[in-house]
Amino acid sequence: MLKKERQRLIIEKISKKKKLLASELSAEFNCSEDTIRRDLRELDQKGMLKRVHSGAISLGPAVTSFDQRISLNTNQKEKLAQEAISHLHEDSIILLDGSTTNYFVAKKLPEYFSATIITNSPYISIELLKKKNITVINLGGVLAKRQAVSLGIETVQSLDSLRIDTYVMGVYNFHPEIGLSMHSQEESLVKQKMVEISDELIALATKDKLDVYSNYIYCEPSKIDLLITDSTDRDVLKKFQSKNIIVKSLD
Repeated sequence: MLKKERQRLIIEKISKKKKLLASELSAEFNCSEDTIRRDLRELDQKGMLKRVHSGAISLGPAVTSFDQRISLNTNQKEKLAQEAISHLHEDSIILLDGSTTNYFVAKKLPEYFSATIITNSPYISIELLKKKNITVINLGGVLAKRQAVSLGIETVQSLDSLRIDTYVMGVYNFHPEIGLSMHSQEESLVKQKMVEISDELIALATKDKLDVYSNYIYCEPSKIDLLITDSTDRDVLKKFQSKNIIVKSLD
């Protein structure tokens, strides 16, 4: 089999199966594991997958615009948001990043809830302004139109003087061995700083965001205190629990 055809089949397989083993591919394609590893290395360099010791894992989907993401998995995101709210404490300092799931957190906060909430999302800020007992702090920086969040050095610097009780983070991709990651380096640097200044980390992830990986890592898996997800895949959830993460599965 020609290399081009073999690599095409590998890409096709990893789009359906999140992890491939070099040994299995070697047997299936009747070639050496060294040949498969070279294929995986080339595909990794092209950004088609992530090469790991035993084979390869799939990359998460590329980030689309806020308007596109807000209409995806709406029911699941609303359920995740409602569960997240039950873990928030009144009169605390809460950080909501600009994820679409956090938009629903802001939207669903009860009117009586009192807290200081910090965000880098204008959409979330507008929702929070409707809540009479919420003090809103909007982070500075350059507004990235695609993600609809403030990014850059000014955003990172504005976080320097803050200490967060609870950071509720929307998840782009979360792999139990590698951690939380995303395709945007600039946004990952902001999220990395958010993690650094927060005492408690709550991750909200629809099932398609789990067990996948992107280019830029911003948080180790062991730093997450609570993972709230709609995944019911016990094998996947056990991987996160093995990292001492409390997992709340909404089924």
